[in-house]
Formats: sequence, structure tokens, C-alpha cells
Amino acid sequence: MEYARQTNVAKFVVIGTVCAYPKFTPVPFSEDNLWNGYPEETNAPYGLAKKMLLVQAQGYRAQYGFNAIYLLPVNLYGPRDNFDPETSHVIPALIRKCVEGKEAGKSQIELWGDGSPTREFLYVDDAAEGILLAAEKYNDGEPVNLGSGDEISIRDLASMVASEVGFKGSFRWDTTKPNGQPRRCLDTSRAKKAFGFQSATELKVGISKTVSWYLGNRSEPPVENSTGS
Repeated sequence: MEYARQTNVAKFVVIGTVCAYPKFTPVPFSEDNLWNGYPEETNAPYGLAKKMLLVQAQGYRAQYGFNAIYLLPVNLYGPRDNFDPETSHVIPALIRKCVEGKEAGKSQIELWGDGSPTREFLYVDDAAEGILLAAEKYNDGEPVNLGSGDEISIRDLASMVASEVGFKGSFRWDTTKPNGQPRRCLDTSRAKKAFGFQSATELKVGISKTVSWYLGNRSEPPVENSTGS
């Protein structure tokens, strides 16, 4: 951001994170509640680092007249996502586990937590559209949420992915693993009012597109059929 200011960049778009919100933010998350508490512990270092970019952007706007805007996207997903079993986020991880469970003939697969937390997801094409609209039309210092406004539990999400993939087995929830933030769902009214953004891709449709991409582009060979859980 400092180099952008020094070289007279006309506009700077900062991509923040939903992890910047306090752990127990009232649902739906309003941008006005961003500072009303500490982030969920497992995400706090990342969320706070991102939130400092908002402080920097607003400070540069006040001191230098630098046109920096700050967007808060919710969890993203879609084709070309990261499907690595060690580092992937929830939707690509579920897709891979369900696909491999189906191909291996498993009767059960293990998932973290108890399935009760809720999340909101934004399809990658919609996210790109929102960022472009903001870059073109938004010039204010206040942060803006980017999301779909739709909340779903991890348990229901797992069932949706399994149905799309065709996995017929059950899930075993490992409650020794953390749930993370209890709920996540954004108030998306500011984005709609400020620059006309509203997500267009329903979650089920987006998951179907993501599954199709994964099946057509994965580098690892399909798992040979076998029994067991």
C-alpha cells in the first residue's frame, strides 16, 4: 500500500476477510460490528493482520487523500480451488473426501467438529464480479461485506456435497477437533446499495460446478474400489 501511495496509484482495493469479525458477532454480520470483540481464536492472528490493513487504508485516506477501499469477502469456493487434503478449506475438502469415499466404497468418512457451526459461501465468479464493481464504483473509506447472505450448517453442507457426488455413506464427526466460529452470515446490504453487487450463484449450483471441475481436473488417479470405513 505504501508503494502504491508513493507511485500515485489512483485506487487501491484491499481484500480483507470474514475472519476479522469478533467471535460472537450478531448475525447477520454488519460492518458496524467489526470492532466489537476479539476474533475466533484459531483465526485471530490472520483476522487481526487483515484488519490492520483497514486501519492503514483509513489512515492513508485521512492523511494523504489516498483512495483505498476495503472489502470483506466471506468464505470463497469454486473451480480451481485448493483440494489438497492438508490445506484445503471446507468445501473442497468435503468434495475430495466424498469423491474418494465413494470410489473406495467406504461406508463412513470422518469430518471435524460436530457439524453445528454455520457458514456462508460465495462462488468465485460472484466474488470476482463484486471486487470489480467495487473497484469501478466505490470510493468510500468504510469496509464493505461481500457475500451471498445465505447461511448453512456444516452438517447440511456435508449432506449437500455427498448428494452431489453420489456418496451414500454416513459421516462420523470428530468432536475432539475444533468447530471454529459458531456462526457466520453477512449483512450484504451495503454492497448492494453502494455499488449494486448481489450474488447470483446458488450454493447447490456452485457446488455442482465445483465438483464437475474437480472430477475433470484432479491429478491423482481414482481410488480403486475397496471395502471398509
